[in-house]
Amino acid sequence: MKRFGFIAVLVFVFGLMAKAQNVQLHYDMGDDRKMVTSTVEMFKADDWGSTFFFIDMDYGSDASGVDGMNLAYWEIARSFKVSKNCAFEPRVEYNGGFGRGEFVDGNNETQQYHYSINSSFLAGGQYTWNNADFSKVFTLQANYKYIKDKEDASFQITAVWGLHFFDRKLSLTGFADIWKEENVFVKQTNGDLTETDFVFIAEPQIWYNATKNLSVGGEVEMSSNFGGNEGFMVNPTLAAKWTF
Repeated sequence: MKRFGFIAVLVFVFGLMAKAQNVQLHYDMGDDRKMVTSTVEMFKADDWGSTFFFIDMDYGSDASGVDGMNLAYWEIARSFKVSKNCAFEPRVEYNGGFGRGEFVDGNNETQQYHYSINSSFLAGGQYTWNNADFSKVFTLQANYKYIKDKEDASFQITAVWGLHFFDRKLSLTGFADIWKEENVFVKQTNGDLTETDFVFIAEPQIWYNATKNLSVGGEVEMSSNFGGNEGFMVNPTLAAKWTF
């Protein structure tokens, strides 16, 4: 995911542009992944704050065994201005999605399964730092998090960054999340159970902006206890992005 993840969350020209919209296409080279992910991302600022959302869709993952789309996930967030010159903003957010897969049962027959990604509702605040020309932006968020049917009183800390160099020809963007969520994993070797309390995911991206609209690059998804996978994982991608 992305969550990806996001995306990934970024403000391409924070404060100078009313909105920034882009579409990304990633090829995930991680073990048992070998899939394509599309991301639709939008950020729009207005007189009352800003709105951000992204939608991730995975296609043809090795792990799922499904041809075509096997996962859809989205996040939408709204922040609210306290005053014109205040860098602190209250915020709310929603996350959710669903997926599907296939497996071969004991009779050597292919079976399909479907699952939902627990809806999450977040509320908190964010503080943003930036330099004079908005070529370097960093946002830190702290949120209360309710995960439906799982965690009534969780929390999430998020960092989002956008760093632009060489007259914005090179961009380093991305996010990092850590939140409280209890998960139980079953070891395939002996059936032992492992319980974990926290989830971490970070998706740093690098982009070469060939034109005003076209960028090429990729990201490295680093995660721990995320997406049904116990422990730490690293999944790199190659990507292209079109900014409208």
